Amino acid sequence: MTTTATTPPRPRAAIAAKTLRTDRWWLAPLLTVLGLVAWVTYATVRVFQQDNYWVDKYHYLTPFYSPCVSHGCVKASSEFGQFLPDHPLLPYAALTLPFLLLFRLTCYYYRKAYYRSFWLSPPACAVPDGHKNYKGETKFPLLGQNLHRYFFYAAVAISLINTWDAVVAMHSPDGFGFGLGNVVLWVNVIALWAYTASCHSCRHIMGGRLKHFSKHPVRYRAWSFVSKLNTRHMGLAWTTLATLALTDFYVMAVAAKWITDFRFVG
Repeated sequence: MTTTATTPPRPRAAIAAKTLRTDRWWLAPLLTVLGLVAWVTYATVRVFQQDNYWVDKYHYLTPFYSPCVSHGCVKASSEFGQFLPDHPLLPYAALTLPFLLLFRLTCYYYRKAYYRSFWLSPPACAVPDGHKNYKGETKFPLLGQNLHRYFFYAAVAISLINTWDAVVAMHSPDGFGFGLGNVVLWVNVIALWAYTASCHSCRHIMGGRLKHFSKHPVRYRAWSFVSKLNTRHMGLAWTTLATLALTDFYVMAVAAKWITDFRFVG
């Protein structure tokens, strides 16, 4: 039926159900909650454990304690000095952890993840929002999401520190060395760089505000590369959570002498 200027449009059908979706739309937000809660719980315990974070023999430092700048750190693990007080409630890497947390909290993907899972805003496509009113990101504290581009610069600096840790770890009692722990550290560093470079802010820095790509071939190539990574931003976000936890657990296991690091060289 078509409407004319004199024919009012037909009203929408009155549907009592909140959604007509019959698939398991609730599974994705549920798994997101379980995954994030499990990771945050593990990371919090490890950050405040303040033990088994450094393997002196091979210079392995877990990323959860990097850079280790507390007076309570093992001196050899403090590549950048010790200037924070030693306190049980102050993480050894308190200089960088807040910025890493804020970078991920304001990340475009993670915002989608916890908006849908924890806040049910909305939990899935074609499913009503869990709140009566929607104000977007125009009010505090969500207004702070706009600071993501600045936390990106901090994340780049921290990725450089993690890269330096991986370089320092190529050590053995006799000089140069390379073991399974080095593989774990480098895989984590590469994954972190991929996730950081796939950030929407990085993509804008590479090619934003350019009117003619032909006049900026270097930036165009960089923008094209970052754009390809950007399509995998969600996968990289979860991958880096896994590599961070795996790297920390491996270093902890070697430091606690639960396992012995398998050495290829040295």
